[in-house]
Amino acid sequence: MTYDLAYPAFADEDAAREALEASRWPNGPVCPYCKQQEPVRAFGGKSMGKGWFHCNDCRRKFTVRVGTLYERSHIPLSKWLLATHLLTSSKKGMSTHQLHRMLGVTYKTAWFMTHRIREARSESGSAPIGGEGKVVEADETYFGKIEGPIRHSRKRYNWSPTKGGLVGPAGKRAVLALVQRGGEARMFHLATPDKATVEKIVRENVAKEARLYTDESRLYGGSADHFTSHDTVKHSAGEYVRYEDGRAIHSNTVEGVFSVFKRGMKGVYQHCKEKHLHRYLAEFEFRYNNRTALGVTDKERAAKAIKGIEGKRLTYRRIDRAAL
Repeated sequence: MTYDLAYPAFADEDAAREALEASRWPNGPVCPYCKQQEPVRAFGGKSMGKGWFHCNDCRRKFTVRVGTLYERSHIPLSKWLLATHLLTSSKKGMSTHQLHRMLGVTYKTAWFMTHRIREARSESGSAPIGGEGKVVEADETYFGKIEGPIRHSRKRYNWSPTKGGLVGPAGKRAVLALVQRGGEARMFHLATPDKATVEKIVRENVAKEARLYTDESRLYGGSADHFTSHDTVKHSAGEYVRYEDGRAIHSNTVEGVFSVFKRGMKGVYQHCKEKHLHRYLAEFEFRYNNRTALGVTDKERAAKAIKGIEGKRLTYRRIDRAAL
């Protein structure tokens, strides 16, 4: 797929369908119900329309949308592909208002689309980052107001101390990031930013053989016993980089990830409900892990995002309606 805005799949429905079929089924159509390929045949005639297939094994009919985030969507496929391209090629994202103007859809439709595209880019079950000889930087930041009652009492909730022995900036949402130098990043929303929570996430997502670099925060205390080494820089004393045995010890890489995240959230999205924050984090994480510096082009990045639509559904419903 060639990703320029004049690409036919961004304007023509048949071209969009053929492009998605080629991406999802490079060796021919596969039944999304029984996963068989041989007994699948295309429907003929005008009654069904283009793009319909029938599986002689399970005797069910389907299109390329079935089993994906696009299933049962009335939005043209060409708009889905164009929206995916725009969101993956913009370094700091694209607002829903901007997208609804460019696609010619309502604001609610554009909001519906952007959250599903973010869901397609979320990854789970990935192997730990880092490894022998690798450096992983960890840091936390506080961004956006907490929704709901603010928990003040550390004693009452048995909170462990955070940076400086406090519980983080009052009323702010906590975000933890783990970044392998020259590699991938992982970002997490922390409902409770205490040492136990951070320690669990770090140990589950960073290989034991890695070197861990952080600031002087108490959240990472005891990490030296789990990883090859744990080195810190003391920001409170004006130390932002230190050289030891030819190694540059700093957390500037993860600070750079936070910089792009905050500029996108403040300058592009401006507002995000806390219950959706994990999807915005997945969006920024995906773009960082598939950045140009790693040799990933806009075409490859969008193609990978489209691959992520399989096996996922994200629906919103009224409490008096049945789930789809």
